[in-house]
Amino acid sequence: HKPRDMAVEERPNMRGGPGSVKITHYFKSSEIKAKCRLCAKLVLPPGAGIGLHTHDKEDELFIILKGRGALDDGSAKTAVGEGDAILTGNGASHAITNDGPTDLEIAAVIMCY
Repeated sequence: HKPRDMAVEERPNMRGGPGSVKITHYFKSSEIKAKCRLCAKLVLPPGAGIGLHTHDKEDELFIILKGRGALDDGSAKTAVGEGDAILTGNGASHAITNDGPTDLEIAAVIMCY
């Protein structure tokens, strides 16, 4: 798909997080034959975040494309930046906040099982 053909949405206070997250859907889940709930680019402006949430019976893969942020796994915070890959699932929780001066861009895929 070309970017002009991708569905875009804005989610304020995503999962209880601050600010708004722009979601550009690379593919709709209905277009993917594998069990996939999300395949998108997430853009978090400075100060925005996705609140702490749990992934039961699914895995979420984040690849940090640009920017930096703070990843919270419910017990510790870790700095993340461009090129980092994060996998959360099997009942684990996570949250992420853009603590940098520029947009935090993340490729995100949620795979169900």
